[in-house]
Amino acid sequence: MEAHRHGIALARPLSRAFVLAGAGGACFLAPWTATAALGAGLLALGAAIAVVAVTRWDRTHLVVTGNAFVVEHGLLRRNSASISLNGTVFEVERPLLGRILGYGTVVAGELEIDCVPRRLMRLLQQRR
Repeated sequence: MEAHRHGIALARPLSRAFVLAGAGGACFLAPWTATAALGAGLLALGAAIAVVAVTRWDRTHLVVTGNAFVVEHGLLRRNSASISLNGTVFEVERPLLGRILGYGTVVAGELEIDCVPRRLMRLLQQRR
């Protein structure tokens, strides 16, 4: 089974991007040319933050195979980390918001992945 991290992983960077874009838009309302240039810079920075966050989210894959849990990430340089399901102790942490929205953090040895969707957590817990 393969999945992306839960969409909640995008909440923090996208909220930063929206705040910067809002500040940039507000700068355009000021009568000075310098603030318009600052506004354009803030809008560009907000857009860059949003694009980087969505690209990182899209290029991160969580895979549960018959005998391993694999995390692959990266755009130009793909990195992969895996841990065997045989005899490995998995710890699942689910805060209140995670229980409501359906995500949690999986800790398996040195491997810790946050915003793991509920369906992958259930699959990992069944393999214990």
